Amino acid sequence: MRRLPVDPFIAMLLCTVAVAVLLPARGTAAPVVSGAAVGAVGLLFFLYGARLSTREAVQGMRQWRLHGTVLAVTFGLFPLLGLACRLLVPDLLTPQLYQGLLFLTLLPSTVQSSIAFTSIARGNTAAAVCSATFSSLFGIVVTPLLAAALLSTQGGGISAGAVLGIVEQLLLPFLAGQLLRRWIAPWIARHRTVLGLVDRGSILLVVYSAFGAGVVAGVWGQLSLPRLAMLLLVEAGLLAAVLAATLVLSRRLGFSRADRIAIVFCGSKKSLASGVPMASVLFPGPAVGLMVLPLMLFHQIQLMVCAVLARRWAAEAESTRLVAGSPQPAAARRTPDAVDH
Repeated sequence: MRRLPVDPFIAMLLCTVAVAVLLPARGTAAPVVSGAAVGAVGLLFFLYGARLSTREAVQGMRQWRLHGTVLAVTFGLFPLLGLACRLLVPDLLTPQLYQGLLFLTLLPSTVQSSIAFTSIARGNTAAAVCSATFSSLFGIVVTPLLAAALLSTQGGGISAGAVLGIVEQLLLPFLAGQLLRRWIAPWIARHRTVLGLVDRGSILLVVYSAFGAGVVAGVWGQLSLPRLAMLLLVEAGLLAAVLAATLVLSRRLGFSRADRIAIVFCGSKKSLASGVPMASVLFPGPAVGLMVLPLMLFHQIQLMVCAVLARRWAAEAESTRLVAGSPQPAAARRTPDAVDH
């Protein structure tokens, strides 16, 4: 049996959290780190916009039934299950952990791992590219609106200013990247590796700022190991429910095997790369660390479970190929990138 993938970026995130616990930004350093994190978020979404090919996205609209199914699961079923988890408060989840869990259910799907797992499992990779891209694009607008409608904070709700902050810090840089794409796309393609490091570094900076502020404010005293273990179990159950729902729904709707695989992988995951910056804008202050903790844990769970599924379906496809005597298909056999956009 192959070793389950331990996401290297999760290890980096945990190291960042450890540094934030031991050496949080205090005094005059705190506003400097906070300002740098705000700038990093804007840069991150500018690069997202510059990478997205608008023409390919428009062409992918032809498979509207498949994309509509993925979006319905991502922004419909997931939030409904998140709301149902309210029944677990306070016996299994604290109110703060529930808020973070509900927030992760409002996020868009990943891009890179959805495509990679679909390719490994011999699914419809082209459809996965489009569906995951649409999900990320919709998430920039839909996630803040859902958060404003469904989430509450100590102040009684997410303010209009927080939603406006999403527009200023995320949507405007994203649109700027789209507008400048025709001139900077070749440069971005040549420096893909370096820009990937910028992506990861930006998220690490946001995590350090958020968790460090929580340490200074004493937020982490609210979290115990039994509560953390219970959160992991709840998230595993949440992922299992969505995986089962996408399998059943895609079969009932008559999709082909390749399309079903794309629906399962695109519809069952949530984006860490989008979620951390959005949380830092929507939930400013020390509590943002608790808001992103459920997402960080869910990110690793989804990679491990989906890796097992992808390898199993790949083995089934290989067995079918050998029986039929068809030629070996060319498909990627790699672990998804650490950060999913």
